[in-house]
Amino acid sequence: MRVLITGGFGCIGAWLTRALLGRNYEVYIYDLREDRRRMQLVMDEAEWSKAQYVPGDITDGAHLVSVCRDLGITHIAHLAALQVPSCRTDPVRGALVNVVGTLNIFETARQLSAQVRNLVYASSAAVYGEPAQYEADRDLDESAPLRPSTHYGAYKVCNEFNARAYYLDHKLPSIGIRPWTVYGVGRDFGMTSEPTKAILAVALGKPYRISYGGWQDFQYAEDVAEAFARCLERPAQEAMVYNLRGVLADMPTFYKLLTEVAPQAADLVSYGERQLPIAYRLSDEHFQRDFGPLLPTPLEVGIRRTLERFRVLHAAGLVTEADLA
Repeated sequence: MRVLITGGFGCIGAWLTRALLGRNYEVYIYDLREDRRRMQLVMDEAEWSKAQYVPGDITDGAHLVSVCRDLGITHIAHLAALQVPSCRTDPVRGALVNVVGTLNIFETARQLSAQVRNLVYASSAAVYGEPAQYEADRDLDESAPLRPSTHYGAYKVCNEFNARAYYLDHKLPSIGIRPWTVYGVGRDFGMTSEPTKAILAVALGKPYRISYGGWQDFQYAEDVAEAFARCLERPAQEAMVYNLRGVLADMPTFYKLLTEVAPQAADLVSYGERQLPIAYRLSDEHFQRDFGPLLPTPLEVGIRRTLERFRVLHAAGLVTEADLA
């Protein structure tokens, strides 16, 4: 497998690179600039140096096609996107990157259909609306209505519909994956990065307030990367989209577990009450059927692993207080 990862220097990209290199696949990172900082957080140089960097912008469709053709890319993992804050600040730029950029990915796979054997892309649980818009006490599968409350979520809905159109028009199969709160080393940006930053703050001995509360689905970054890796290895037969499921917990539970792992967190970490406007009771039955079993890392275990790794990285000078910004 020769895998092109767009946005590969992000959090999920770094963990996915680690997973794919561990399987001895060739990995090419397609990104605007070379910034291996997150890779350095999740693996050592002997590992991350095997991934080759290819400069490029996903809004440049012609260049993307040329790169994939010349490198003999057989699989694409499309992760490049602007996150919720950036899309809110500049919706037009957000649409250019998140929608037009994704269309360029699909067009590349279409033009090189004899070469590219599988396309997996990151959608998001943000395609769903507020929890109150759905039946209480019922896990939602992929047939639940999509009611995004952000530009970012709306772009992801558009991408899923475009994926379906490419299959109907060109028989181009694809797999979309909908993560929720991804946490772990390397998660330093985006609306749901704050629980990870709280863990980092504890490692640094600094105060931190999570701005929201309520319920969410905590998904350990290594688990999410494994989900993407499995989807790359088993091509879809049509345009498929899958929910992911981690550990459902409210913020008091996250806080309690964090303080059990690190008692000093009680004096450092606090949180708000606002419920994020995304349904959190999602069923991953279809993903488990097609790609499982993939058991989620228990929340306490994920918190402990993340904290221990942050402490090692802090001692090595690879994470600092500036990473809490």
